[in-house]
Amino acid sequence: MTAAVLRFNDRAFASVRKYRNYRLFFMGQMISLPGTWMQRITQSWLILTLTRSPLAVGLLALAQFLPFTAFSLFAGVVVDRLDPRRTVIGTQICQMVLASTLAAITLAGVVEAWQVYLIAFLGGTVQVLDAPSRQQLTYRMVGRSELQNAVALNSSVFNASRVWGPALAGIFLAAFGAGTCFAINAVSFLAVLVGLLMMRQSEFFHVKKKDVAPTMFRGVKEGLSYALGKRDVALVLLLTVVISTFCLNFNVLLPVLAKQTLDAGPRTFGVLSAAFGLGALVGGLVSAAQGRARKKIMLLGSAGFGLAELLLAADSTVWIACVLLFLGGVSFTTWSSNSNSIVQLAAPDHLRGRVIGLYFFAFAGTGAAGGVMAGWLIHIGGTGLAFAVAGIAALVATAVVGQLLRTDRAPMHAEQPTPESVAA
Repeated sequence: MTAAVLRFNDRAFASVRKYRNYRLFFMGQMISLPGTWMQRITQSWLILTLTRSPLAVGLLALAQFLPFTAFSLFAGVVVDRLDPRRTVIGTQICQMVLASTLAAITLAGVVEAWQVYLIAFLGGTVQVLDAPSRQQLTYRMVGRSELQNAVALNSSVFNASRVWGPALAGIFLAAFGAGTCFAINAVSFLAVLVGLLMMRQSEFFHVKKKDVAPTMFRGVKEGLSYALGKRDVALVLLLTVVISTFCLNFNVLLPVLAKQTLDAGPRTFGVLSAAFGLGALVGGLVSAAQGRARKKIMLLGSAGFGLAELLLAADSTVWIACVLLFLGGVSFTTWSSNSNSIVQLAAPDHLRGRVIGLYFFAFAGTGAAGGVMAGWLIHIGGTGLAFAVAGIAALVATAVVGQLLRTDRAPMHAEQPTPESVAA
């Protein structure tokens, strides 16, 4: 038993053990991301408190995700041209400034709903560039051989923060108010910045780029042509669009589930969010030990996620909701880490930023419409209707894409890096 645990730890944390640059990045994320989740949770609760409207929470999702809809197709072209480490440093500084501004106006007692919407929109705009840059940086830190492991570990630390962030948000919201949560998030960005500045350029993996960068529209066209012309990638992106539109609206659903459906307060809201985050952490660690991205496991994860949401539609107790959210979290990370790795490993070096940009367009580009739709469904039929629609959509999409993929037992193999592909 002990030997099995040691083997699991060795495989699950391979990227952290092997690569100093990734180790610094991983540690910075462990400190910073709980603060990010504190802000996300607190923003939704603040809007619900200011407006008393579930639809207004849906509009917050619109503000957060509209930049992905508008700009993410072009973000990949920009990412392919820029140094990913310097780009992430810039995006982290911008997000720290936005969090500090939100903390200041909230602590001063002058915050209004339109200000929260504006800062959410600006933060979403920064994340359009930040998300694909992080993925590109991950590839540069660990190479092809450990990409699946690193992507799953990124998901693990992100979703571990779903445990600590919402739990801390519930405590600090009740004890000190929303402004303190925003201030903690602002300070937490320092950990990421220190880690990025300590990285060694000589240890990054080399990527091949074209000598002449394409124009913006030609670059977008090249990325779209590649993704739509590669059948497996196109189907993975299709499944991602459906799940992101219908199923990833927890920032809208969970505040209303806690406050109205379950008739509870911010602590219950934090517990529900933490239950999903704990499940996502478990799913991420299992995926990290998996080693290679597999289409069958991706489909199993998307089906499990849909089933958990469908069962949540009939729930009226806190403990059952926590169990279902935990199982949904496990399934969510299983699906997302495998789909992300499949898309990245399929992309050639000079198109990777654009393909990642397309993935995040699929993952978050419809989040604006999805958030408004979730708010509307809650308005006409409560959280039960919204969860039912989400679950059915995920299950149907999984069945259709699974049939089209006709998956077999073969994993999605990653090519081993050659000596020439590693920076001297």
